[in-house]
Amino acid sequence: MALRLRIARSFWTNRFGRVLLLTALGLVLTGTTTALYIWLHYGGIIDQRLSGSVFESRSSIFAAPELVSVGEARDRQELVAQLRRFGYSNPDQEPSNYGRFKLTDTGIEIYPGPSSRVQADYAARIEFAHGKVSRIVSLRDRTPRNSVWVDPALLTNLFDSRRTKRRLVLYEEIPPNLINAVLAAEDRRFFDHPGISFMDAARALWFDLGIWVRGRKGVRPQGASTLTMQLARSFFLTRELSYKRKAAEIVIALQLERRFEKEEIFELYANEIYLGQRGSFTIHGFGEAARSYFDKDISQLTLAESALLAGIIRGPSYYSPFRKPQNAVPRRNYVLDAMVETGAITAAEANAAKQAPIKLAPANIEASEAPYFVDLARDQLLERYSEEELVNSNYRIHSTLDLRLQAAAAAAIRDAMPEVDAKIKERYRRSKQPPPEVQVTLIALDPRTGAVKALVGGRDYTRSQFNRAVSPRQPGSAFKPFVFAAAFATGLEDPEGALTTVSTVVDEPTVFEFDGKPYEPSNFGEKFYGVVTLRDALVHSLNVATVKVAEMAGYGNVADVAISAGLNRRLRPTPAISLGAYDSSPLEVAGAYTVLANLGDRVDPTLIDTVISGQGNVLEHSTPRRRRAMDPRVAYLVVDVLRDAMNRGTGAGARSRGFVAPAAGKTGTSRDAWFAGFTSSLLCVVWVGFDDARDLGLPGSTAALPVWTAFMKRAVSIPPYNNVEDFAPPDGIVSVPIDVETLQVATPDCTNVRYERFILGTEPTELCPRHRPESAFRPVTRTLLRLFGVEKKKPEPAAPPSPPPAAPSPPQAGNVSARPSAPQQPGNLLEAYFGDTKREQPRPRSTDSKKKSTKRAGVKSGGG
Repeated sequence: MALRLRIARSFWTNRFGRVLLLTALGLVLTGTTTALYIWLHYGGIIDQRLSGSVFESRSSIFAAPELVSVGEARDRQELVAQLRRFGYSNPDQEPSNYGRFKLTDTGIEIYPGPSSRVQADYAARIEFAHGKVSRIVSLRDRTPRNSVWVDPALLTNLFDSRRTKRRLVLYEEIPPNLINAVLAAEDRRFFDHPGISFMDAARALWFDLGIWVRGRKGVRPQGASTLTMQLARSFFLTRELSYKRKAAEIVIALQLERRFEKEEIFELYANEIYLGQRGSFTIHGFGEAARSYFDKDISQLTLAESALLAGIIRGPSYYSPFRKPQNAVPRRNYVLDAMVETGAITAAEANAAKQAPIKLAPANIEASEAPYFVDLARDQLLERYSEEELVNSNYRIHSTLDLRLQAAAAAAIRDAMPEVDAKIKERYRRSKQPPPEVQVTLIALDPRTGAVKALVGGRDYTRSQFNRAVSPRQPGSAFKPFVFAAAFATGLEDPEGALTTVSTVVDEPTVFEFDGKPYEPSNFGEKFYGVVTLRDALVHSLNVATVKVAEMAGYGNVADVAISAGLNRRLRPTPAISLGAYDSSPLEVAGAYTVLANLGDRVDPTLIDTVISGQGNVLEHSTPRRRRAMDPRVAYLVVDVLRDAMNRGTGAGARSRGFVAPAAGKTGTSRDAWFAGFTSSLLCVVWVGFDDARDLGLPGSTAALPVWTAFMKRAVSIPPYNNVEDFAPPDGIVSVPIDVETLQVATPDCTNVRYERFILGTEPTELCPRHRPESAFRPVTRTLLRLFGVEKKKPEPAAPPSPPPAAPSPPQAGNVSARPSAPQQPGNLLEAYFGDTKREQPRPRSTDSKKKSTKRAGVKSGGG
């Protein structure tokens, strides 16, 4: 023993021993210093990354507040998620300025805060039963209510440097099935290990050594990354494949485990994990993935859907259910089997989930995300703010979008466009050419405020981000109401020579000379109808008659009316202007139609309601930009005729499809198809066409009207758009009984009478010559005429129009199936509408165009 001590003492005291000892001490000191430096370095990275806002600064865009009504279908959990993402707190959290909520046995109590978008008066308890709102009670006065406004849903994070879409969720919001699926697929020992799994690391190392020994090429080495290490890589590091990065993962994972609870780590992971691509955005987190893949809130995911999302983690592109369902389904089933192995579910539950079909969100993601709307709002914001400011300032942008109307728009396009596709395929089948994809735009706005409530810029944002809502195209006959507005406006300055709804023109092939050049339009289907009133010329969208009306009103006046309404400022006063030959975007057309819906007032379309800074300061708040663009009396006359067009003209297809609310509307056909129409509370414009501007070959009544009708039928069932009122005449409008044969003031002896509206002073005063009463009865007649409201001094309130007669109507331009044959002779359109009089033709009240008529081949333009 003594000998060994002497040897050891002599070894460490000689020169070689001392060098070896100092070297070992140096290595230990260096290693310790390096390890300490690495530990502190990555600790600093964690501190910096998790300080302030955990996720990248961004501006978020929200929809408009929603009106929740008794009886409507609603899901409590989805409403809770909506309030959470707006910023509401629950009783277990610190109070939020945005508001707070409390769950009850049968519902939810909502208390809006000072930063809420709705008033504090809307504090209410909403109760649910059988998937519907069963009762609403005010929390201020404890009285029942029929409806209550609630704060809006988050649409998306509008600005960040990586175009990331993310919906933040709390750990308690994540369904247990999703948590168990992720653990089974990615890290079964997550709640037990300290951040790294030595068993998994050993297994992966053995597998990788086998690859190296056998020299197997193309086999990807196995990793042993725990959820914490995956989080370390994606949240703090890059995806570089190196041992240095793997070592950094381990250090960061150990630090995360030391600092945070397991639930906090999983929550961070659940919001950060990359899960694929949607359009031009990357999807991060399960909250966004649930919406993008299934159009659901995360709380509504089924077992099969949870397993599918968990399976995507390993390879978002390879296992994408959109791109490679043949890979996604086996991967989902693998995760379900793994959940059985971990005891999370039974074999029976797994087998049932395997049989469930994958019901992915439709390719049209408009219903929940409104990407075209968001892109347009983004472009408008960039006109007033820099992108750097919007990225780094955490702005809250409150939009005008109504998600219920947006969903109705997406559903209308989904349901109605296959009918259009079938017609296009049939047409191209005959020509033996592959048909291009038909595109569609739908814009809905509140005509009173200009707030855009729904906007679809194409059929599939994931395939094309081109926004057709702002793409200029020829509006065709959708422009015609402004031609007739210019005509009716002649009565403001010259009542005696005014053009009115009962003025007449001759609808026949006509050559118009302008600037020494001939212009020869034609009607749809080459049909002409002789002497027609201005009302019928617009109701049935007759091209030649419309050009004659524009000529009498003055092409320059037509251009002035259209430009004042907000249409293309480059309009030229030519005959072609009458038929919508100059480009305007669907959004411009929607803005122009507010002039009609508001009886003369133009309201600019708006998408942004309020912009609030990260500190809560209101940077801007939108107020309706309203101006007078047309005399209310003129606008009302046009609206009155467009109501008629909906009932018996080119828009009558909406009635046959079940839309019954009071409305006014006009078809449009150029190379594209249009329909623009409105109720007292909602205006909608639909465009259908090809991106390459080739001729669609379908009229507005066939291609655009079905989409408009499908949308409006849904829209008028949604509060507050279901309170539809008829259009009331403004002051200065008189209603006069007109004999439908002579177009003069009806007498008591006239048997076929229609009430027509006129600007006071432009109404006819001559009595019907065919039913003029004897002189002995003149005093009685005058008394009756006063009752009818013909006297200028004491006009009576407008009487309702008589219902459309049962006699056959002229063809609905653009609707081939509803086009009866009609003789091309003067007067037959009057007879078709007013009844078969079989009498002499009435004398036109206004002169027809003096241009020479000729039987030349027509040039197609405009039309229904």
